Amino acid sequence: MAYDRLYVLFVYYFNIARDYFECHEVMEELWLEEGRSPLYQGLLQVAVGLYHYRNGNAGGAVKLMSAALEKLEGHPDETLGIDLKRLREDGREYLVKLLDPGQKGFAFYDLDIRILDGRLEELVEEYRLHPPDPHEED
Repeated sequence: MAYDRLYVLFVYYFNIARDYFECHEVMEELWLEEGRSPLYQGLLQVAVGLYHYRNGNAGGAVKLMSAALEKLEGHPDETLGIDLKRLREDGREYLVKLLDPGQKGFAFYDLDIRILDGRLEELVEEYRLHPPDPHEED
């Protein structure tokens, strides 16, 4: 399968750089280019939910993670070379913690997107070895 450069960058920023702001930037560009796909929007919203929680905005995290999970439902468990089923499960677990008053202020932790396709893994690894400059235009 051929992967759009912006999608590969999204996975790199999500899994390796842990830069959820850049995740948002590249996925929003792809989402707009690809006709506003709910799948891409859901992936984008997972990243933005994590970004909000990392920055102390639990309400924003709840809103975005809820919206993300809604948009990611109904897609195949293995989609775009990733384990979407696991991402949905991890997102639901995060949301449960966000909504549980007993978990008030739980320590932020990153989620991972499990890559299933070797080609996607190779492309992400190329960015790990040679990180992109997010401020440089192609």
